Amino acid sequence: MPVKITFIITNLATGGAEIMLLKLLQQLNRDRFQPTVISLMGLGEVGPRIAALGIPVHSMNMRLGVPNPLKVLMLVRLLRCLKPDLVQTWMYHADLLGGLAARMARCRLIIWCLHQSNLSKAVNKSSTLWVVAACAVISRWLPRHVLSCSKQAKIVHAAKGYQQEKIHFIPNGFELDRFQSDVQARHSVRVELGLPVDTPLVGLMARYDPQKNHLGFMQAAALLHAQMPEVHFLLAGSGVDRQNESLQAAVVESGLLGHMHLLGRRDDVPRLMAALDVLASPSHGEAFPNVLGEAMACGVPCVVTNVGDSAEIVGDTGRVVPAGDMKGLARELREVLQLPPVERLALGSRARARVAAEYEISHVAMLYQAFYERVLAENNQRNA
Repeated sequence: MPVKITFIITNLATGGAEIMLLKLLQQLNRDRFQPTVISLMGLGEVGPRIAALGIPVHSMNMRLGVPNPLKVLMLVRLLRCLKPDLVQTWMYHADLLGGLAARMARCRLIIWCLHQSNLSKAVNKSSTLWVVAACAVISRWLPRHVLSCSKQAKIVHAAKGYQQEKIHFIPNGFELDRFQSDVQARHSVRVELGLPVDTPLVGLMARYDPQKNHLGFMQAAALLHAQMPEVHFLLAGSGVDRQNESLQAAVVESGLLGHMHLLGRRDDVPRLMAALDVLASPSHGEAFPNVLGEAMACGVPCVVTNVGDSAEIVGDTGRVVPAGDMKGLARELREVLQLPPVERLALGSRARARVAAEYEISHVAMLYQAFYERVLAENNQRNA
């Protein structure tokens, strides 16, 4: 009989953790594992994509704020009906509520997942930090194990009180067949933007969120533009559009109105990635940013702030500056753009090779499945 795994996630809107769950489910050995997914909130954009795989997807339709006790009881009843052999929760609120509901439903094998490494008050909601604090306390008795997609996140959460010996590292994974170099994409994206085909293009691919530091990027872009006025900037992600008043005001203030292209949420991310000359990641906080692996798989060098595992991901295939150093970010972006074409292509080739060697999705999925097998074997030994 297949092992029944129920994945509980806070939401299924487009985001790094949600997409990683989708990619894992696409790779999961369905002869061995029988997955079900529960979203505490809505189905978002990712839910239908999971359902299209033939995987049952349930939505509890919870709202932000204090959880409705009736919804929690409904979750408990659903878990009792599903009778999973193993429950894996994704993101803090799912760790807390999903973990407690799983325990109430008498599920003993519970695994949490960590997808964030910056827990500062400046870039996190107080409610999120409260959930983290609560999770730190109950981490000693509720989850059997905790998986972290980031080595830095493992260190940060142990410092916050998570039981360190329970935390294990498995990186995010990337689809090399979807993300790859594409000369046609380079041409078509520039045509879409109304730009000459040889226009240098810097990308920032992230939803609008304080941790992603879009406003700081405007400073770096303005500095780069002053020295390389031919460069244009492509920004895509939820909330990254002309309707975002604070972002639009920053574009105007930086003098980049004619050079900053705000595309909002897009479904052709591989195409956009392949069109870039360099990807920027100016974030204040990350765990394991998916956009870096995606860009690198497309042969695009990355210039990143030293947050989470960003520096380790790019290795010697990109450039790293301290968090918040937008002058440094502009400088390194300029240096990569000014590399001789042969050198920049070689840098991009090394980046793709690094993803293939360390972070290819089928390899990462095998790491997850091997981990599940170890947890199940441990449990059998306990119960023997």
